[in-house]
Amino acid sequence: MKQSLENKIRTVAINIRRIRESKDYTQDYLAVKLNISQNAYSKIELGYTKITVERLFQIAQILEVDPVALINFSDEEQTRLLQVNGL
Repeated sequence: MKQSLENKIRTVAINIRRIRESKDYTQDYLAVKLNISQNAYSKIELGYTKITVERLFQIAQILEVDPVALINFSDEEQTRLLQVNGL
């Protein structure tokens, strides 16, 4: 179960990055909007920092997506993203 939870956390981080990049937003841009350092934001995308529900909603608002878009993955997409990122 722990492995499954860790994979889900990493999947959310990967999805945040994927959506950010699709909108051509930089990590610096999101960091400024979240009032955190770029380094702290980078740790969110790498899955090193666990985010709160509040932070998840803030990121979704900045990315102009429904929060569900940050956490909703098909099993196939989740597996592919984890493999691509060597996780």
